[in-house]
Amino acid sequence: MADLRGKSVVVLEARLPSELASLVTRHGGRPIVGPALREVPVPRGPEIELFIESVCAARLDVIVFQTGVGARALIAAADEMERREDLLTAIRAMKVVCRGPKPAAAMRSVDVRVDLLPPEPFTSKELVETIRGSGWELKSKAVGLQHYGELNAYLRAQLTSMGANVTEVSLYGYELPEDTNPLENAVRAIIDGLTDAVLFTTQVQVRHLFQMAERMDVRDTLRDAMSSPNVIVAPVGPVCARALEEEGVTPDFVPAHPKMGPLVLALAAHFDAADRPTVAGS
Repeated sequence: MADLRGKSVVVLEARLPSELASLVTRHGGRPIVGPALREVPVPRGPEIELFIESVCAARLDVIVFQTGVGARALIAAADEMERREDLLTAIRAMKVVCRGPKPAAAMRSVDVRVDLLPPEPFTSKELVETIRGSGWELKSKAVGLQHYGELNAYLRAQLTSMGANVTEVSLYGYELPEDTNPLENAVRAIIDGLTDAVLFTTQVQVRHLFQMAERMDVRDTLRDAMSSPNVIVAPVGPVCARALEEEGVTPDFVPAHPKMGPLVLALAAHFDAADRPTVAGS
């Protein structure tokens, strides 16, 4: 089994911190858990209600789900309006696009067919390429777009460029944790040289980590520490990697598959390769 050899690893995951921390522990590492965000539900207001009414009234031809959390939140909001079955019946009659396996699982759990699912690493780029390659004609079609914790302006623009009339909805947002002490401790662990690696599973974790460092007046110090060869910086996928590069930090590697398990295994392999003695003449 892959072995992290007792290395300390900062874990910034908020949604499933115990799962990622458990993976690190299971593979011989010592996790330093500092959740970097919390998902805050958007109160059910006119925007959400109008979106649900548009779906129920069959005014949409295509619906795009970007996250499992958002898909489930939409169904929950419809349930509060006593329109759950109307919503699901309408969605079953339209074309359904899911950005990745989590929204796809959310849809399949309520017996909704998924028509398009992009390949790994499940970024907006793959999603757009999958839609363009589907042969669907989106000109003048009504497309519903469920955003994640922030607006995906790129995806909206790409759908509009295909001629779609886009109707958007946001069901939750991202904020810093209410208790920021663990995140502050994670920042200090990085800059004090007390950790061997930092794992990122969303781009928001990158921004919030540096936002916290800014509050602590150590932003440049954090960037320098994460650029040191003594700290391995590992994002789960290319979107996280770009967010790090925008902060001036070059990731050490990106796993082949954008999931927590492969991320931890890739980190163990990285440490193993670094610790392996070099054979003279090789």
